[in-house]
Amino acid sequence: MSQPILIAVDGPVSAGKSSLCDALAKELDILHLDTGAMYRAIGLYAIESGISPEDGDALDRVIKEQKAVVSVEYRDGRQLTLLNGMDVTGMLRGEAVGAAASSVSRFPSVRRYLVSVQQRLAREKSLLIDGRDIGTVVLPDAKVKIFLTASPEARALRRYTQLLSSGVRADYQQVLTDLLARDEQDQNRACDPLRPAEDAVILDTSSLSFQESLSEMLRIVKARYAISA
Repeated sequence: MSQPILIAVDGPVSAGKSSLCDALAKELDILHLDTGAMYRAIGLYAIESGISPEDGDALDRVIKEQKAVVSVEYRDGRQLTLLNGMDVTGMLRGEAVGAAASSVSRFPSVRRYLVSVQQRLAREKSLLIDGRDIGTVVLPDAKVKIFLTASPEARALRRYTQLLSSGVRADYQQVLTDLLARDEQDQNRACDPLRPAEDAVILDTSSLSFQESLSEMLRIVKARYAISA
């Protein structure tokens, strides 16, 4: 494609952003930056360092002293998330790390640091970026902004099914309770709360299959960038 492409995708936890954005990026032959993995890396650092993810002062020091340096690399089109130079990609999907990521993401120092990394990457190449504040903060001038969502029940069921397929014991009601708590925290944090950008296209996938959701996202991108093929 002749013109650089920047796509911002936001949405709540378990809306299917990572898997759908992976597939969309492949369709468009561009890279996908999963910013949630970057916040999870900070959450992982807090857990492994014995720091409470709720301790804003301690996290401020971590960021200021550059004790948790997050970077990304791409191998065969797949994002690897690095923490202090070590590939931690395979350590980021547990429930405890996810909860820690939601907590650390409330603090301005963490957000400012990771947003600066994300914006630097977006200046270098065509990129599809997903997260919680991409269209509003990271890429406010992106030509395509999609807010991907689904009902809490649909998202909880998807997460519950994902856990079971991974061999993890799970209780649907607990998954739903945890998801609602994450929603509350993400939507009501003081710094860069989760919300659709004013010019975002809202895509509710509650009743859509994966392929239907992907096709709709692809249609939105092609329409905005006037891509015919």
